[in-house]
Amino acid sequence: MTSSYSLSSIRNPTKLVVHNSDLFFPRQRLCVFSNEIQFHKKDFLVLKPQISSTFSFLRLKKSSFTHPFAALSSFADSDGDKNFEVKSHQENAISSEDEDDLPGMAQAFHISSSTASAISICIALAALVLPYFMKSLGQGLAFKYKILSYVTILFGFYMAWNIGANDVANAMGTSVGSGALSLRQAVVMAGILEFSGALLMGTHVTNTMQKGILVANVFQGKDTLLFAGLLSSLAAAGTWLQVASYYGWPVSTTHCIVGSMVGFGLVYGGAGAVFWSSLARVTSSWVISPLLGAVVSFLVYKCIRRFVYSARNPGLAAAAAAPIAVFLGVTGISFVALPLSKTLNLAVGQAITCGAIGAFVVDRIIRGQLGHLLAKASSKEPEPETTDTKNIGFLSDIAGPKGTQLKIVYGVFGYMQVLSACFMSFAHGGNDVSNAIGPLAAALSILQGGLSAADIVIPNDILAWGGFGIVAGLTMWGYRVIATIGKKITELTPTRGFAAEFAAASVVLCASKLGLPISGTHTLVGAVMGVGFARGLNSVRSETVKEIATSWVVTIPAGATFAVIYTWIFTKLLSYILCVN
Repeated sequence: MTSSYSLSSIRNPTKLVVHNSDLFFPRQRLCVFSNEIQFHKKDFLVLKPQISSTFSFLRLKKSSFTHPFAALSSFADSDGDKNFEVKSHQENAISSEDEDDLPGMAQAFHISSSTASAISICIALAALVLPYFMKSLGQGLAFKYKILSYVTILFGFYMAWNIGANDVANAMGTSVGSGALSLRQAVVMAGILEFSGALLMGTHVTNTMQKGILVANVFQGKDTLLFAGLLSSLAAAGTWLQVASYYGWPVSTTHCIVGSMVGFGLVYGGAGAVFWSSLARVTSSWVISPLLGAVVSFLVYKCIRRFVYSARNPGLAAAAAAPIAVFLGVTGISFVALPLSKTLNLAVGQAITCGAIGAFVVDRIIRGQLGHLLAKASSKEPEPETTDTKNIGFLSDIAGPKGTQLKIVYGVFGYMQVLSACFMSFAHGGNDVSNAIGPLAAALSILQGGLSAADIVIPNDILAWGGFGIVAGLTMWGYRVIATIGKKITELTPTRGFAAEFAAASVVLCASKLGLPISGTHTLVGAVMGVGFARGLNSVRSETVKEIATSWVVTIPAGATFAVIYTWIFTKLLSYILCVN
C-alpha cells in the first residue's frame, strides 16, 4: 500500500530532507531503512501517518493519486493490517517550517496566503453589500428602522457563518477523515448542497419562541425587549460557536440557541418564562445522543468486519451489501426529511422509490468504477489475500483483507460514504438554517410591524441569505471542526467512516420519529467514538473526547451568559436610537 507520510519535529527543525526511504511499520516498533537522511538540527522526531487525499494542512507532501475521489490505496492503515510499506521521494519532501508560516485557511486548502485573504475579503464585501438589495430590508421604513434592519440582517449572517464553520462537519467530517473526499472536494460539495438545502428545503414558517423553550405570553406587548432578545440570541449563539470552532470543538447549534434564549428569558422574564421540562430534555441529550451513536456505530462496524471482511471474497461481499445499505438508508432519510405526501401509504411508496433509485445508482457507480477490480477478484482464488474465516465470533478481532480485495472494499464504502455525506449535507442546510434565520425573520417582522402571531413567514431572500452565510463559514473556518471529527478522535477509513455516518443518521431518524431528545452533533461524535472503541479503547484519544464533552456542558451556560450581556447592551442602544427623532 502506498501512502504519504510526514515527519514533524517537536522543536520544528529548520530543515528536513528525506531521500528514497522505505519505511516498515510493525505493530510495536519502527524501522527506517534509508539511503540518505539529513537533519540540520538534531531533534526528536515523530513519524505520523497522513492520509494523502485529505487534510492538506496536516500533511507535508502533495498526493500523486488520481482516483476520482481519494486513492483507494491512500488510506492510513487497513482494518487489520499489521504492517504496511510506504515510499517517500525527495521531490515531495518540503519543509514543515514553510507550512507553519501560512495562515490556517491557506494550510487547509493548500493555497497561498494572498489567495486565502482575497477569498475572505470577497466574502466580507458580499456580506456588507448584498443586504442593500434584499427586499427584506424593508420598503418605506424610516431611516433608523432601515439601519436596524440592516444590522439585524448582518447578525443573521454572523450566526449562519458560525453554523457553517461548526455544524457542517456533521456531514463531511468523517468523509474527509477517511479520505473518501479531499477537503477541497468536501467544501465545494457541501457548499452547493448546503445552500440548495437552505433555499429549497428551508422551513418557511418559524416560531418566535425558538424550540419551545420560552413562554410566549410573557413577552406580549414588549416588542422592543423581544427584538433585543432575538438579536442577543443570534449574537450570543454566534459568539460561542465561534469560540468552539476556533478550538475545533463540535458543539450543538441548537443548544447554543437554547442557552441564549434561556439566559434572556430568565433575566428579563423571570423563572416562569422558561419551559424547564423542555430544557431538561435538551440537556439529557448530552448523554443519550453520544451513547446511542456509539452503540449503533459499534454494532454496524462489527457487522462490516464480521460479514464483509470474513467473507470468502470480501470485495464481492462489499459490492453486494452496498445497494442494500443504501436502499435502507435513503428510504429512511427520505421518509423523515423530504417533503413527501401527507398520505402515509403514498409517502412510504415515495420513500421506497427514492431508496430503490439510490441503490440502483450506487450499484451502477460501483460496477462502473470498480468493475475491473471486481473482475480481477472473481477470476482468482481469494484465499491468499484474505484471512481464515473459521470459528469467527461476532465480536472477534478479524484481520482485514489485503491487495485487490482491500481496494474494492475501501472503494465501495468510499462511494457509499460520499453519497451519505451529500444527502446529510443537503438535509442539514434545510433543517439547521432555521437556527439562524428564525430569530432573524422574527426580529425583522418586529421592525416592520408584522409580528402579530407566534408564527411568521420567512421570505426566500432570507433563506438564501442563511445559505450564503453557512457556505461562507464553511469555506473560511470549517476545516477546524472537520479536523476534529475526521482525525482527532480516532483514525478513520472508509469502512469506519461509513459505519459512523450510517449509525448517526439512523439514530437521528429513529429518535426524531420517537420524539427522543437527540443532538445530531453529539450523535455523530458518539458514533465516531463507537467505531474507535470497536478497535480497542486505546484507539480513541481521551484528551480530545474530554475537551469535546466539556464544551458540550459549557454550551448552554455560555450562551445564556453572552445573551444576558448582549441584551443589556442592545436595550440601552435601542432606547437611545428609538428616542432620537
